[in-house]
Amino acid sequence: MKTYETKDIRDIVLIGAPGSGKTTLAEAMAYEGKVIDRRGTVEGENTLSDNTDLEHEYKRSIYSTILYTEFMNRKLNIIDVPGSDDFCGGLFSGFKVADVGVMLFNAQSGFEAGSEIQQRYSEILGKPLIGVVNQLDHEKATWDSTIESIRAAAHVKPVLVQFPVNPGTGFNAFVDVLMMKMYRFKDDNGTREELDIPAEYAEQAAALNQELVEAAAEHDEALMELYFEKGTLTQDDIRAGLRLGIAHRAVMPIFCASAKKDIGTKRLMEFIINVAPNPQIAMPLKDTKGGDVVADPTAPPVIFVFKSAIESHLGEISYFRVVRGKLTEGAELTNVRTGNKEKISQLFAVAGKNRVKVTEMCAGDIGCTVKLKGTKTNDTLSAGGAVEIEPMLFPEPRYRAAVKAVKTGEDEKLGELLNKCKYEDPTILVAYSKELKQNIIQGQGEHHLNILKRRLADENKMEIEYFAPKIPYRETITKVAQADYRHKKQSGGAGQFGEVHIVIEPYYEGIDEPTKYKIGGKEIAVSMKGKEEYEMEWGGKLQFYNSIVGGAIDARFLPAILKGIMEKMEEGPLTGSYARDIRVVVYDGKMHPVDSNEISFKLAGRNAFREAFKNAGPKIMEPIYTVEVLVPSDKMGDVMSDLQNRRAMIQGMSSDKGFDRLVASVPLAELYRYSTTLSSLTSGRASYTMKFQSYEQVPADVQDKLLKSYTEEDKDE
Repeated sequence: MKTYETKDIRDIVLIGAPGSGKTTLAEAMAYEGKVIDRRGTVEGENTLSDNTDLEHEYKRSIYSTILYTEFMNRKLNIIDVPGSDDFCGGLFSGFKVADVGVMLFNAQSGFEAGSEIQQRYSEILGKPLIGVVNQLDHEKATWDSTIESIRAAAHVKPVLVQFPVNPGTGFNAFVDVLMMKMYRFKDDNGTREELDIPAEYAEQAAALNQELVEAAAEHDEALMELYFEKGTLTQDDIRAGLRLGIAHRAVMPIFCASAKKDIGTKRLMEFIINVAPNPQIAMPLKDTKGGDVVADPTAPPVIFVFKSAIESHLGEISYFRVVRGKLTEGAELTNVRTGNKEKISQLFAVAGKNRVKVTEMCAGDIGCTVKLKGTKTNDTLSAGGAVEIEPMLFPEPRYRAAVKAVKTGEDEKLGELLNKCKYEDPTILVAYSKELKQNIIQGQGEHHLNILKRRLADENKMEIEYFAPKIPYRETITKVAQADYRHKKQSGGAGQFGEVHIVIEPYYEGIDEPTKYKIGGKEIAVSMKGKEEYEMEWGGKLQFYNSIVGGAIDARFLPAILKGIMEKMEEGPLTGSYARDIRVVVYDGKMHPVDSNEISFKLAGRNAFREAFKNAGPKIMEPIYTVEVLVPSDKMGDVMSDLQNRRAMIQGMSSDKGFDRLVASVPLAELYRYSTTLSSLTSGRASYTMKFQSYEQVPADVQDKLLKSYTEEDKDE
């Protein structure tokens, strides 16, 4: 395989809702570029993409696949990503290293909820789009309604480059209004003939050509002047204008296709090569300081690892984009994150599971290497470690579960396997919660984690089970309370003695310094001798005041009292959850000249805090998440009703071209398996994001249930 110069490379990511035909189109592109000599099918389980057993079983993409094709003396790198939002990690990594998104629309379904989700991601990541209406050979294909739905919902102006002559089971031709030709296909292998536009389509073609000319002229003053002067533009002028329009995300050219019959594939590839930006003129990647890292093939090499995988016979595989410079086999680069030197011992161009050995790659190219030491997804390898590429930010997890091995004694093995899965898929988060005493796994949805479960069973013979995770509640107080506690123990020889008197009150930002308290008709004066403030690692604060007068307790025992209080805050008096946002004032106590020691005052402080806490209007606080749901308008009522049953507080609603956005504050305790419920309510057409908002007090009835449950658990233990 020859080395392609930067100007001759195009990097695209295929996106679209599940079932839109991305994998089939990728296969047709590889076939047209002679990378394969026979097209596989999803049903036949022999495509370059979707090449794992799980993908064969589900007949859909679960992992992103990198492949390439060679066409018109150019190299087209293609990343085929899953359509399901549960596997959006592949889409984010694909968008990171591709310069253009090719968005497929199913001609039966038009602009779907999945299309809207991926459109939003393209906006977030600032990537331009080219649209393809696929499956125009299906008996239920409807061109007009599909285009209407795209016009209604797209955030980028769609401009028709083609229209089909006969959509439906007989689809075999389309008119191209850029070339002003009709293309008719003789077979299912892309064999086409170029014809003049028939008379019955001439008027429609002329009108759409005029729209295309105007769309091209809008983005360049010189082209606009030329258009006003001549009333039209040449094909090259149109391409130049569209190139600018695409780059600015102002237009989305729309093409016709039946990927299954290889209809429209060549014209789409020709357009991508002629109009889509090459890496030198595409939007450059940013470094961690916000600067542009331009795809300069003469600069020192920098590569960015966007995907990692593990294969049994090869070990760790790192997929990368050459961001700048020329990467040669044997090159030594520095991992900017670790500072380690990495030798690129082998270089491969990638076509699914097929890999072609190459000796060098220029800026903008995409490939893979093997057996790097400690390099993982999001790492930059740079000559001299001089440049670090801004890492990908993946969506917040939307589904959490507790996980454990079915067989006892396999917890350590499970931890190792989950870390490997995390290495391959950064959208999976795994951590042991000291607070909850559970291994918590988080992902993008229930299906996401169920696929992981299947993989562990099939590939590693590791059976795991998921169950509802405990909720990380917090405990706090709502009023002032006082308590004193004497710890006294005598068992021959030196004993233990420590007495502590404290006042506690709720802490909040801007609270006044304490001077006196009135509790139960008794006034307690506070003379501040010392103040310490601690940010608790689980959130909130502890303020600790020394107000001891007259030497009632030696200053050397104050740290022990504080330690006892902190221990009890780590295991709150109500439910064992962390306590937060409390001020403690130690104002009196007693000690013994012989029997007083640190352990005595630690226990006295701990128990005084516990007693005061119970009398200070204790409240349990629960984590509240901001949930934003994107839902088809006709399902809004069902989704809102379900959220209200989950104790949600609706914060806002808005409409956006056939979809409604619903923003609500929802307790985490009510969100377990929400992704499954939402999918069921909307037939998979809705999506949501969730992000931690704050801790709020639980309602009284919920608190009563939690206290009762904790008491029962305590008895059992």
